[in-house]
Amino acid sequence: MTSKTPWSIPVRRDDVPETGLHLDLSADEKTRNAVAALAGVDALPRLAASFDVTRRGSGLRVAGEVVASVGQTCVVTLEPIINEVREPIDLVFVPPTPERESAADEASQSIDPEAEDEPEMLVDGTADLGAFAIEFLMLGIDPYPRKPGVAFDAPKKEDDGGHPFAVLAALKRGGGGREG
Repeated sequence: MTSKTPWSIPVRRDDVPETGLHLDLSADEKTRNAVAALAGVDALPRLAASFDVTRRGSGLRVAGEVVASVGQTCVVTLEPIINEVREPIDLVFVPPTPERESAADEASQSIDPEAEDEPEMLVDGTADLGAFAIEFLMLGIDPYPRKPGVAFDAPKKEDDGGHPFAVLAALKRGGGGREG
């Protein structure tokens, strides 16, 4: 199985023992740099995941979490900061069937945020845990990171004459500019 993701950890359903499988994963520097570029963050000094993989019928259940230290830039001070991300993962993988594939196509066209999550599809009997770790990491990254204790203070208004309708307001106050 060839993957286009920078962190690929394929687990075949047939390779998971009946008693289950526990995996503690840690991405190397090259992988972390590639994931940081994909996620649009300054750095990724730590990226790890812990998974318990169990058979579930003809599929798999994967439960665990992804943890990372994410280097970003504070949106207020523009200083570098490190944020910690910890995202739980609980997924079910099932083999594809024509019915599931057509349901997945329909689901991609209409999204119901209240609906229960659909199971993920096994690809050739395999689940790529690295790809899903990256997906959950990206969901956990703060898009507007701030240093602890820093708040954005909007500039104070000094002059009401600077807004686009100031001339109209002045005309209205002054009798509309008509003599009469």
